[in-house]
Amino acid sequence: MVRHSLRMMAGTFLSRILGLAREVLTAALFGATRQLDAFLVAYTLANLSRRLLAEGALSAAFVPEFSRSLEKDGPEAARSLARQTLAVLLAATGVVTVAGILAAPLLVRIMAPGFDLEGASTAVYLTRLMFPFLVFISIAALAMGVLNSLDCFFVPAIAPALSNVVFIAFLAIVTLRWGVRGLAYAVLLGGISQMVLQWLWSAKKGFALLPAMPRRDNEALARAMKLFLPYAAGLSLNQLIPLISRMLGSFLQEGAISVLNYADRVLQLPLGLFVIAISQAILPQLSRQILAGEEDFFKGVREALRFGLFMVLPVALGMALFSGEIVHLLFFRGAFGEWAWRGTAGALAMYSFGLPGMACSTILLRALYARGLPREAMAVTAFSVVANVVFSLLLIKPLQINGLALASSLAFSGTAVLAWRLLPGERGAEKLFPRSWSLPVAAGLSLMGAVLVSLKMLFSYPLYGSILAKGSWMLLPLLLGAGVYAVVTWKAGSPEWAWISEAFGVRP
Repeated sequence: MVRHSLRMMAGTFLSRILGLAREVLTAALFGATRQLDAFLVAYTLANLSRRLLAEGALSAAFVPEFSRSLEKDGPEAARSLARQTLAVLLAATGVVTVAGILAAPLLVRIMAPGFDLEGASTAVYLTRLMFPFLVFISIAALAMGVLNSLDCFFVPAIAPALSNVVFIAFLAIVTLRWGVRGLAYAVLLGGISQMVLQWLWSAKKGFALLPAMPRRDNEALARAMKLFLPYAAGLSLNQLIPLISRMLGSFLQEGAISVLNYADRVLQLPLGLFVIAISQAILPQLSRQILAGEEDFFKGVREALRFGLFMVLPVALGMALFSGEIVHLLFFRGAFGEWAWRGTAGALAMYSFGLPGMACSTILLRALYARGLPREAMAVTAFSVVANVVFSLLLIKPLQINGLALASSLAFSGTAVLAWRLLPGERGAEKLFPRSWSLPVAAGLSLMGAVLVSLKMLFSYPLYGSILAKGSWMLLPLLLGAGVYAVVTWKAGSPEWAWISEAFGVRP
């Protein structure tokens, strides 16, 4: 798990950096225009279908069945399952794509009711142009599930990076001639490149994904298809959380929604690097461990939770302490003034408190997927939405923008507790965080916090310095905080260091 997580982290980091470069290039070429607004609406529609169907429900339903089939019945049975799933997937995404193209005017009216005729027409055209993206990215997601089940994680992790490279290169070449249409074609080419890379790599591993006629007697396929719709419904509920924050944020002062969006953008880096990487790595492993017995399964869940928190807790502490400096370094220029800086920094600090809860709830959702428990998974997601609404309504008046961010953090923490309780079987809660794990981590966090607070008091952040000066200053708490936490937990005997050493092929 640790080895695969570290590979995912490396690939994800590259992808996120290139994604940032992609956004910078897009902003430089198109600025803030109605044409770009139209593209973003169209891309949101295509991207939402990807998140719900391809990389969400498909992965949750397919990977556990494929992993167990590979372990229990052998490569040939697993290969047959993948090919039959591909046939079903092509038919389903084909229908959704055609429906999306036909319903594009209605979808755009719902997403952007304030667009004028020209903006709406552009958005409809771009939506129809980009909807086939769903087909390409669904095949890529299926190939990713196959590769993850074969313990191949680095290639799927860098596939989005290749997509970003293709996007940037194509956009730089055609923008002057094609305008905003170039963005849509860049998205399509990026999706195709992501699909081709993972398809070729799965073929190299002996699992060439070619469609085969689904068989009614394939029980694994039937179970995966039975789980697909409940998982898609649960993920659809999850998409309500940012919508709720934006709706409530519209009742606050002007710019509140933007502030929450900027803070969330910063949060996505540690979220992608640690939370998503770890949860992606454990799904096929937990699916196989079920075959070994209940105790092995819960041992895998407990160790995944510990490793996730071991990585995320110092990140959350550092982001909470230095949220102001991080936001100032990244955004404070041009129209992004002092109010936006203070507001975004406060929201980021509140979001940071929720990182441990996000890590635990995401890992535990993967455990529910591995056990094939769609009702429990949907209940967890529904609770997350309801808790977010309740906490938001309670906190919005006294804390304003910070209240909405804190509500998200509290909801994720409560969701993690519920997900743990809903896992059937003997969980062994007393074994979850033993003293041998919690004491070294607590000591590391305490000393790290003391050092970082002292650093802030002794050396002021250069508010009016150059980008180079600010960036150099930020490296100091990053390296010092990480170093202190690493040394203390290592000396105190945290078992995670033995896992990390073995992941790199070094025997501790």
